[in-house]
Amino acid sequence: MAARVHAFGGPDVIRYERVPRPVPGPGEVLVRVAAAGFNPSDIGFRAGYMQDIVPMDLPFILGSEAAGTIVETGEGVDRFLVGDQVIGRLDGGGAAAGHVTASATGLAPAPRAIPLAHAAAIPVAGLTAWQGLFEHARLGPGTRILINGAGGGVGMFAVQLAAHTGAHTIATAGPRSAERVRGHGAGQIIDYTRYPVHEALDAPVDVVFNLAAIPPGDAAELCGVIRPGGSLVSITVPVEAPSGAGVTSTHFVARDDPGQVAELVALVDAGVLRVDISAAVPLAELAAVHRDAEAGLTGGKTIIVP
Repeated sequence: MAARVHAFGGPDVIRYERVPRPVPGPGEVLVRVAAAGFNPSDIGFRAGYMQDIVPMDLPFILGSEAAGTIVETGEGVDRFLVGDQVIGRLDGGGAAAGHVTASATGLAPAPRAIPLAHAAAIPVAGLTAWQGLFEHARLGPGTRILINGAGGGVGMFAVQLAAHTGAHTIATAGPRSAERVRGHGAGQIIDYTRYPVHEALDAPVDVVFNLAAIPPGDAAELCGVIRPGGSLVSITVPVEAPSGAGVTSTHFVARDDPGQVAELVALVDAGVLRVDISAAVPLAELAAVHRDAEAGLTGGKTIIVP
């Protein structure tokens, strides 16, 4: 069974279909999926908004990150064996199914410290947090950082990584997610439903890491809480810093990097990173997850179980 899209549109375009079991080609492995991670970008893939960034040929199977067990290897694969548990980001989709093929070089061994299905939460969200903090924000000990929109999957990793690095971590979160975000290591929580960010801060920050899908005008206002010489990094809307603010603004889309996924796995196994799953939803209810996400009714990290 697979969740497949034949035409771009709303959640109703998702079809649940029986598809032939894929066959791994040279350098590929066949993975029996334990779970696929759901990400806001899946809405963009389904609706066609991501075509300029990651083009998809119709029809395609949703799901860009997976955890599972290798059940078959293609010619030339010597990195993994049948029975190995793996995770990975799948830029061509395909994770929202019972089985998926993937390049062996694009996978990493799954963590041993958490259930295999929960590990599906790591590749996309973890890579986005890692690259945003360490490649673009260049976070270090003592950095004063505001993570805006910390209640989702990326925020789960971003807050923990920032705290582990020794940064002074401030996070915005609503009432539903505040305690979860605090548990991830945020030193201060700003309830964005009650207070404007600039009124809640007692001093400027060095970095704003914006994870929230907010209007461009609201995003630009975030530049006002950053000290001159600081930076704003956004994974949602591009932000143009006001002239003369002395703030560097970067918008980025995370790239796949199995080596960085392996580093995240090591941190999970070491107990440094916690993977919290808000919901595990059957594949047949994926359209409902899309509807809830578009209505702002989801929080944390959802995984999809075949």
